[in-house]
This record gives sequence, C-alpha cells and structure tokens, in this order.
Amino acid sequence: MEKPAAAAPAIDAKVGISGYSTIFPGTGGRIRERHEDFEVSEVLTDAALNKIGSGGYAVYILKKRGMDTSHALRRAAKAGLRLKALGLKDAAAVTEQYVCSMRKGPAKAWSSGTISLSHAGYVERPLSGKDMAGNRFSIRITGTHGDASEFDGYNSIPNHYGYQRFGSARPVSHLIGRAIVKGDFDWAVDLLLSHPSEYDSTEKAELRRSLGDREKLAGKMGDIPPGMDLERTAAAELVRHGDARRALAALPSSMAGFFVQAYQSYIFNKTLSGTDELQPAEGDVCYTKGLLGRYSDGTGQYLAIPTVGYAYFRKTRFDGPVSGILKEEGVRPADFGVKELPKAAAEGGFRQAVIGCSDARSGPDRAEFTLSRGSYATMVMREIIKPSDPIASGF
Repeated sequence: MEKPAAAAPAIDAKVGISGYSTIFPGTGGRIRERHEDFEVSEVLTDAALNKIGSGGYAVYILKKRGMDTSHALRRAAKAGLRLKALGLKDAAAVTEQYVCSMRKGPAKAWSSGTISLSHAGYVERPLSGKDMAGNRFSIRITGTHGDASEFDGYNSIPNHYGYQRFGSARPVSHLIGRAIVKGDFDWAVDLLLSHPSEYDSTEKAELRRSLGDREKLAGKMGDIPPGMDLERTAAAELVRHGDARRALAALPSSMAGFFVQAYQSYIFNKTLSGTDELQPAEGDVCYTKGLLGRYSDGTGQYLAIPTVGYAYFRKTRFDGPVSGILKEEGVRPADFGVKELPKAAAEGGFRQAVIGCSDARSGPDRAEFTLSRGSYATMVMREIIKPSDPIASGF
C-alpha cells in the first residue's frame, strides 16, 4: 500500500489525529478566504420532510452569514422568537439550516442584518437533531497549486472529529474535559482562563497570563473582552466564591458537558488513528441505514467504534486499544459520570469509523459533497488540501 504523500501538521497530534488516509498530494491553498467560500445547507431525512405541513409549531429555514447558530438564536430570542436548531453551524460560512419554534403559534417574518428566517411550514411536534440526515457543502479553495478535481478519496476518509471540536486555533476544550473527568476542577478552570495559543495576539497572550493569577483576578475583570464570555462567567464566579466547581457550573448549561464530550472525541480520534482496518467484519458493531446493530454481510454497513463514557461498551475489537489509551490518560469509564458535576456526565456510545460522503463532485478549486450528520467537512478538505498549517489555511 502506498503511503500518504504529505506529513501531517503538528496540531493534528494535539487532537488525536495521526497522518493522512489518502495518497493524493494535496492542492495547497486555503478555505474561508470569504464567508461565501464555505456554503452549508442542512439536509432533513425524508421522514422529517414528510412531517412538515400542518401543525402547531412553525418551522423555518434560518439563513445566516458570519455568525454562529447560538448567537443567531440569541438575537432571534430578543425579537420574541424562541427557536431550537437541529444542529450548530459555524460563523465563518454562509449557512442554511432548519429551526423550529418552541411555542405553538403562527409563523413570524423576521430578519436582522445577515440573518433571515423563511417559513417552511408547521409540525405537530418540534423537530430535533435526529431529523437531520446531514449537510451539503460547497467549498472554494483559494491559492491552490494542485487540482481538486483529481481527488478521488471521498469514500475512504476516517471520521475524525474536526479541529473546531477542540477549539480550533486554541485546542483546549478536550484538556478542560480531561480535568473535569479527573475531578480536578481547579485545573479545568485554569485551562479555560489561561491556557495559551500560538495564534493569540500579544495582548491576548498577556491577558491570559494575568488571568492565571487568582489573587489579582478581580482587578482583571474589566479587561476581559466580550468575545471571551465563558472566561468572564467563570472568572466572575471565582471572584465571588473562590470555588472552581461552582465556576464551571455557572457556565451555560451545555458547556461543561461539551468539554467532556471534546475529551471523548480526543480518545475516539486516537482510537481511530491507531486502527488499520476500517471495513466491518464478523462480530463488529455497525451502522446499517443509520441504525446500530451487529455485522451481517457487510452490504451497506459501516463499522462503528465505541466512544468512551460511563456506559462504555467493551465487547468490540477496539477494547484493547481504548483500554490502553485510558490507562495512558489515567482515567476509567466510570469517571465520565462526573458525580460532583452531573450535568457534565457523558454516557458514551458509538460513532461511524468512515465518513459517509455522497454526491461528491469537484472542480480545480472547489469541492462539493454531502456528509452524514456529525461528520466534519474540514476532515474531507484536510485530505484534499493537505495543509501544513490548518489554522492559517482557514480550518
């Protein structure tokens, strides 16, 4: 078997990724030179589309540019619209996604700057993430030295969690999660406040250093900018009570759990990176048409790898590698129950080993494809571009 033509960048090891899976030499270049270079459209399941008609809950298509989903929903809430998204979309993109009203009532027209809602119909019950089949991407690459149309490896890319799962330019989310799982809440808060990034400006690097000094933290509260809202919330709680566990509990309801999930993702990435055979075989757990079960004949089946949690499933061929990683990390599956911070607890489950990619087509400087729910377009583009510095290349 030929070896991949490019060496993986240093940041990959930090998030548990080892090497490339394709021998394509890479186009070079970058993505997201402009928001319009990265277009995402959500795809619903056929069953979900059939639900949209009459009912009490309004369904909308949310179109946005240059703003993440959470901030867009907060802005809509200020206009009296309580909406729930099926999935989260990045800020550095032009996106279309389905959102559903949390209250019964007639649809409302609304737009604000680079955000707009268009009414799609009604449903009897609000849609959920399970109603999303995946996402359609159209991505332009600028500054290429190779031809993206020559890439033919769309169906063999490992389903790694992408850089954004870990914090992108500041890959610290899984480190915070590790500290939470180990019950070291002081360490977790210190990482949140002061862990540096090589991409930080001089001013931000100095601010992070100063936030690591708890004795002087009260005097630094006014220096924390709006973009560091998590740090501000945790720091304020530390100043008031001096209790790191309370500081983590004060974060928005899903954040402590998100950090632990990022740590799960890191362990999954390491497991996947150490796996040579990604085709399902007798005895494997597999996904068949989105449903989890055991291997039958391999037709239409995708290998599933366990994600660690307090209910970790050991009876797979991956238990040896996973147990080895957990031993290196100094954690046990039971630790993911996080008894002192229950809302951070993570049950575990399974994730598809190979990205489910369909309808792929590309030109010299553009790639278009549809990915199943939970897969990262950046992991596809990583194989196409082979960036030496993913963050500088727009990842």
